[in-house]
Amino acid sequence: MMHTAVGWHVELEFKEDTQHTEAAALVRLPDGTEVRSHGHASRHHTDANQPRVGEEIAGARALNELAMQLLTKAHDEIDSASGRTSHAIHV
Repeated sequence: MMHTAVGWHVELEFKEDTQHTEAAALVRLPDGTEVRSHGHASRHHTDANQPRVGEEIAGARALNELAMQLLTKAHDEIDSASGRTSHAIHV
């Protein structure tokens, strides 16, 4: 049986104009570490103005970058604890 030991909250904030959306992601980890990332989306001038779509794309890109940073952090912690170089962790 699995028990929830900890929860993480990810914050996403967006800045946008009619052509661009910027996303900033932040997660605070129980060890006090803050991991931050950014994502970007651009609307082609012939596309309909759909801000939600830009948010989804920019948000997904920021979350993807956040995931890669967390994988790198975990990889570094494995190496540090084991005293050896392990294989890279990839999605």
